[in-house]
Amino acid sequence: MSIRRLPETLVNRIAAGEVVERPAAALKELVENAIDAGSTRISVRIADGGIARIEVEDDGSGMTPADMELALERHATSKLPGDAIERVTTLGFRGEALPSIASVARLTLESRMPGGDGWKRIVDNGALVAEGPAALAKGTRVLVEDLFARLPARRKFLRSPRSEYAACLDAVKRLAMANPDIGFSMEHDGRRVLDVQGAQDRLARVAALTSRDLAANSIGVDLDRGEVHLGGVISLPTYNRGVSDHQYLFVNGRPVKDRLLVGALRGAYADLLARDRHPVVALFLDVPATEVDVNVHPAKTEVRFRDPQLVRGMIVGGLRRALDEHGFRSVQRPAEAALAAWQQEPVAPAPADRLPVRQCAAPRTRRASVRRRHGARRRRHRACLRPARALHPVARAARGPRRGRGCAGPAGRGASARHRAGPDRQDLYRRGG
Repeated sequence: MSIRRLPETLVNRIAAGEVVERPAAALKELVENAIDAGSTRISVRIADGGIARIEVEDDGSGMTPADMELALERHATSKLPGDAIERVTTLGFRGEALPSIASVARLTLESRMPGGDGWKRIVDNGALVAEGPAALAKGTRVLVEDLFARLPARRKFLRSPRSEYAACLDAVKRLAMANPDIGFSMEHDGRRVLDVQGAQDRLARVAALTSRDLAANSIGVDLDRGEVHLGGVISLPTYNRGVSDHQYLFVNGRPVKDRLLVGALRGAYADLLARDRHPVVALFLDVPATEVDVNVHPAKTEVRFRDPQLVRGMIVGGLRRALDEHGFRSVQRPAEAALAAWQQEPVAPAPADRLPVRQCAAPRTRRASVRRRHGARRRRHRACLRPARALHPVARAARGPRRGRGCAGPAGRGASARHRAGPDRQDLYRRGG
C-alpha cells in the first residue's frame, strides 16, 4: 500500500475531530476569537443545544476581506507575530478553529473594520459557496448551522439537545468569568439565559454566574510567591455542593481542567469536607508565559507547569491559611439584630387548686389494661411450656398425647401433664421419679 497525500477537505475533517468534538467546543473557539479581537460586548445565540445553530457576534476590531480569506485556511493566524510559541498570551494561536468548523458545517463569516465596508463569506462543509458585501456594525459575526449534518457517524454520538445546551452554557460562563471587563449575553431558542455587564470586578462576576449567596459565604484569596500570583474566591467549608460543577480554575485567563490544580484544591479542603462534598471556588493563577505550556491538549483545557510542586504548594498553603483565618465563620450566620429580636414568651402561673404534675396519677386506659392482661397470659403460657425433667413411665402414659400449647388451667384444653396426672401421681413429679 503506497503512501498518499490527503486532500485538504479530509485533512480539515480530521482536524475537526480534535477541535470540534461537540457544539460546546465550537462555541468555545468562536468566543475565544471574539475575546482576542478586543471586544467589549459578545452576544451568543444558539438553537437546539447548538446542533442546529450557533451565532457569535462581537464588537471587536474586525477583519478585511483578505484577512477573512486567510482566516478560513488552516494554520493561518494573527496571534503569533513571531515564532516563539512559548510566549503566547492569547487564547487561540493555532489557526485551526474556523477551517475545522467550516469543514463539518455551514459557516457564514461576516466582518467589518472601523471605517471600512462589511464583507461576507459562506463556506458549506469545506466548499466556498458565496461571498460579497454585508451590512453590519463594527465587529464580526459568525454563524454555524447544521453541525455534522453530512457526517451521520459523528452526529449520532452527540448527546441530547438539553445536555449539549448545558455544555454550551458552562463554556460561556467560564469564559465570562475569566473576563469580567467584557459583557456577555446568551440566548437559547429565543430565551435569554445569561446577561452580565462589563466593567465588573472578579467577585461580582463570579457571584453573578454562580450564586448570589456566594458573596456572603466566601473568602478572598490574594497570594504572591515570586512571579506567581494566586487570586480569586473560595467558599466556606459549610457552603458546599454534592458535585464539582462549580469549581472554576483559570491559568493566565484561560479556563482549564488540570489534574494538578484539582488535586491541590481537594488537598486544601481534605480535613474540612467529606469525600462526596465539593467547595465552590474560582481561582485565577497568573504565571509567566515561559513557566507554563498551554500547547499540550487539542482543546487547550490542560496545561503543564515548569515547577508543578511550587504551584501545588502555593494553592494548598494559600487556601488553608485563608480558611484558618476565617475558621469561626459559618454559612449564613444570623445578624446580631435578628438575634436580639428574639423574646421569651411569658409563662402564666398555675392555679392554686391544681396539684403539681408529679402528684397526678395517669389515668388507666383500656389499651394499658389489655396490654397488662395479655402480658400475664403470656407469662402463664411460658411457665406451662417450660421444658420439664424426664417423666416416669407411668406419668408419661398418663399424660397422653399433647393437644396444644395453651394453658387453660388444670382441667382445661391443653393442660400440662402435671395437672392431668391427678393428685395421686403428682408426688412423682415432686420426687423427680
